[in-house]
Amino acid sequence: MTDADLEHDAVEHRSSDVVVIGGGVAGLVAALECAKVGLKVTVLERRDRLGGCVGRIELDGLVLDSGAESFATRGGAVAELLASLGLEADIERPNPAGAWLVMPGASGTADAAPLPRTGLLGIPANPLGDDVRRIIGWRGAIRAYADRLMPVLRIGRYRSLGHLVRSRMGRAVLDRLVTPISAGVYSTDPDVLDLDVVAPGLNQAVTRTGSLSGGVGELVEGRKAGSAVLGLRGGMHRLVDALTAELARFGVEVLTGAEATSLARAPGAESGWVVEVDRAGPGSDVDAPSLRVDASYVVLAAPAEASSRLIHDASLGWAGADGWPPAASVELVTLVLEAPALDAAPRGTGVLVAAGTPGITAKALTHSSAKWSWLAELAGGRHVVRLSYGRAGTPNPLDGRGDADIAELALADASALLGVPLDQAMVRAVGRSAWRDALSQATLGQRDRVRELEDVLAAEPGIEATGSWVAGTGLASVVPHALEAARRIRHLAIRPGESTGSTA
Repeated sequence: MTDADLEHDAVEHRSSDVVVIGGGVAGLVAALECAKVGLKVTVLERRDRLGGCVGRIELDGLVLDSGAESFATRGGAVAELLASLGLEADIERPNPAGAWLVMPGASGTADAAPLPRTGLLGIPANPLGDDVRRIIGWRGAIRAYADRLMPVLRIGRYRSLGHLVRSRMGRAVLDRLVTPISAGVYSTDPDVLDLDVVAPGLNQAVTRTGSLSGGVGELVEGRKAGSAVLGLRGGMHRLVDALTAELARFGVEVLTGAEATSLARAPGAESGWVVEVDRAGPGSDVDAPSLRVDASYVVLAAPAEASSRLIHDASLGWAGADGWPPAASVELVTLVLEAPALDAAPRGTGVLVAAGTPGITAKALTHSSAKWSWLAELAGGRHVVRLSYGRAGTPNPLDGRGDADIAELALADASALLGVPLDQAMVRAVGRSAWRDALSQATLGQRDRVRELEDVLAAEPGIEATGSWVAGTGLASVVPHALEAARRIRHLAIRPGESTGSTA
């Protein structure tokens, strides 16, 4: 037997109608949508668990969300998905108490105040309101009110959220109100956020009303009644459990610890793809042979770096990855505390942090057991708080730190942010969850870059890209995008040769 024969025997071969690369929510949703019409589907996930940014962590006997703990209600796609999975009755609203802002105060100290409620991404509808003045002061409020006296020159003038706020309302509103929310939601500076992505319709509303505050007021007034975000009793990680169960019911093969290392067109065939897979990843059997999956269709649902590499390997003529913004490095630290002083939820459901606030490293804190009634009930007097670290364009402040050091830092940050003395004796458990490849689709120029990628893939029917790196931040963006990508694959599979302009 030759060396070539031995190498051939060491590679396991499988065939599938559809191979989905990436087992986050986008990949699981796309896989299920394809499997529902009878397609044979294989899911490859590099890590030892499914769900991506929607995961679980067990601390002090509590099963908690390690990533996303809520979803935006816009569009209704996430709620519809949950209903289809039998989880509709478990959808819950958060505590409406609202969040606080911690910011630089007088004499080098930190100050805290409730976040204004009548605003959009921190932009106030009433710049002279007491809650706004409490944060930006009279001088900042008067400068912001000058927005109502400034002419609006033309429709669609503003592209950058930061530029719009700075030019219309001044630096105090930008630094104290808008930037903390941009960092908390997008991990990104507002100067590089695309206004039409993060606040659709605001440009036009500004033109109609003649001011930024007027435009914000119009959009806030037009919001549908009800919470902008919802959660799931027991945690959003139950969505992953339900999707996994449905995939098993439809016979989908799900492989964890399986990293797709290359993607190429099937040799000697008019269509089809070959995926080479390394089975030595986390959670896999290191003795397992390498794997080759032959498939008619491919859904790329891995993070940006991995998906971009595979597209390049496939020689599809896309060079756009070089111009994409760098990913942010984000880490969550979860604390379970025995702290009766937190029973009163002194800072509402959480805290955002203005840049430059002395003595605080975290960018945000969520008091999860104050935000969700189901968790308060489950925790039985204990408190669960989650601190977020890391912003785009800068190294994560937790990089290089050990577990003990991070736990000490998080406890100190939580104490400062919640305004309650906390000590080590109160800590029941500490957990960490890291994402080193968080990419915001909301940055300037990203929509054009995504369109360029979509044009390249459209010329190669049978391959789709989905996930937050192309769809946008949050489940409300990811779920409908994954459904549409899968429906195009379904259409090709069921009606080969027809245009995918309509879905199956």
